Amino acid sequence: MSHSSHSSHKFHSQGTANSSCISGVWRWADWLPPIPPLARITLGEGNTPLVKSVAIGPKCGLSELWFKLESVSPTGSYKDRFAAAAVADMRARGKTMCVATSSGNTGASLAAYCAVAGIRCRIAIVETAPADKLRQMLAYGAELFRVRGFGLDPAATAAVFAGLRRRAEQADAQLQISAFRHSPIGMSGVQTLVWELEDACPDHLFVCAGGGGLALAVARGAMRLRDEGRWPRCPAIHCVQPEGNATIAGPLQRGETRAVEVRCESRLSGLQVPTVIDGDETIAAIQAIGGTGVLIADDEAFACQKRLAREEGLFCEPAAAVPLAGCLRAVREGRIRPDERVVCLITGSGFKDTASAERLAADRPCPLIDSHEVEALLDAD
Repeated sequence: MSHSSHSSHKFHSQGTANSSCISGVWRWADWLPPIPPLARITLGEGNTPLVKSVAIGPKCGLSELWFKLESVSPTGSYKDRFAAAAVADMRARGKTMCVATSSGNTGASLAAYCAVAGIRCRIAIVETAPADKLRQMLAYGAELFRVRGFGLDPAATAAVFAGLRRRAEQADAQLQISAFRHSPIGMSGVQTLVWELEDACPDHLFVCAGGGGLALAVARGAMRLRDEGRWPRCPAIHCVQPEGNATIAGPLQRGETRAVEVRCESRLSGLQVPTVIDGDETIAAIQAIGGTGVLIADDEAFACQKRLAREEGLFCEPAAAVPLAGCLRAVREGRIRPDERVVCLITGSGFKDTASAERLAADRPCPLIDSHEVEALLDAD
């Protein structure tokens, strides 16, 4: 699709007629499950920037490479869209306990929105979750417990989910896991991400995946725009996963219709989901609109994280660089035309994982010098 055809696409009002006066995901209240206005909560999530690549796109031959910056969300990730809808639903139902699981970003978002709502938040944490994300959750007042093997071993992960479901059966509680299978109302909030891309009308969307919920939300959101006549067709949505957690992208590449359980060997926090969760539905949705699965090595993600920082000025966590890694692989394999418009979702901030930031900065020394040395150092090659 040419650039001129993109530019001719006209803006349509979003959700309600006075959407410009409504903040957060509630701009799209008409398209979301009905939640009473008094129960709605927002911290200003959504309406995140879409910025054009200034370096990586031209270098790889893409004239229209764009980044959707969910990393600027209130708690630093797209999961704020999930939490806004999920916690509002709990508030409307009179719940006083949020029972959840997280590798970091979901927990931070739920903890923040539960703090606003006055809801107790208790979270089972993936064993390998970064310490920075744990501190963020604790700062909001959440109660945490890390579980050995959770997020790595399918049996341990299934046992955690079973325990959470039993606690959530009590009248005061509600289970919140960022997956359609467990929290469809919360995940409806994630669909607002792709509705904000209406004007962009991309040809390709690259999305990272752990359990598949984000990719499924993006696919369903794209279908809604198409069905409402706002997009002539859906973009090709590509599910990108690390090779060490190929539950969805692997089957997509093989033309299969079912996701598979694995023993996770990836080092990419946030994508260490060895169970199927939303995998089957994600595969069906992506196949229905002509998308694919892309597998990348962990080191490709780390390299793209570095490139985003050094070449684009975008500081993201490693998992958030996975869509770009998948995009670059697809370009190398000739699956994208140079004039097509491509959007990569940058899902989380680099401030959430200082260990990865330290790796990025390892080759950039910061010496302590005396004042008389400053001018000489500035003049050095």
